[in-house]
Amino acid sequence: QVQVVESGGGLVQPGGSLRLSCAASGSPVSNRISAVAWYRQAPGKKRELVATITSIGNTDYADSVVGRFTIFTADVPRTVYLQMNNLKPEDTAVYYCRVSADMIYWGQGTQVAVSS
Repeated sequence: QVQVVESGGGLVQPGGSLRLSCAASGSPVSNRISAVAWYRQAPGKKRELVATITSIGNTDYADSVVGRFTIFTADVPRTVYLQMNNLKPEDTAVYYCRVSADMIYWGQGTQVAVSS
């Protein structure tokens, strides 16, 4: 069983930055994860894929965030980050982390609001 917890959301002005974190816990976790992805869902819209990172470090991004968002892992085990720069009002959404392991695991989401 894997538990997924997102954090780092908040209210930011257009042009600002936020860093989201996705922490996966449960054992054994790290040797079963094949990919981690960030999705987002704005009010009244379908959930959409934002960025993906695989266990070997390959990344992929939605066209709408290329050049602004970066997905990466750091020294903290089993944690994936989404660095979001030059945020726009259309980035406002609940951001979810999805972990692909023996099954698909979702977190509860973290709210990002971009507004002046």
